Amino acid sequence: MDPDLSLIIGLILIILSIPSIMAAFSEGHAPRVASVVIIAGGALIVWAMTSKPGGYSLLEIPDIFMQVVARYLT
Repeated sequence: MDPDLSLIIGLILIILSIPSIMAAFSEGHAPRVASVVIIAGGALIVWAMTSKPGGYSLLEIPDIFMQVVARYLT
């Protein structure tokens, strides 16, 4: 897996875990699954940042997202 793909998957996992966290807290439960998903997403992001020389900047993320989507859809 290349660093760009792992960065995007990690970001998507973290974004998709937010509703699960909100639902768990509103119902008074512990967000167990959301915690595991956040840890997995964070690990993917950290791996991507350390694998690419120079890392990533926030301004690069939208372009990287479009490149990854275009690479796997075409």
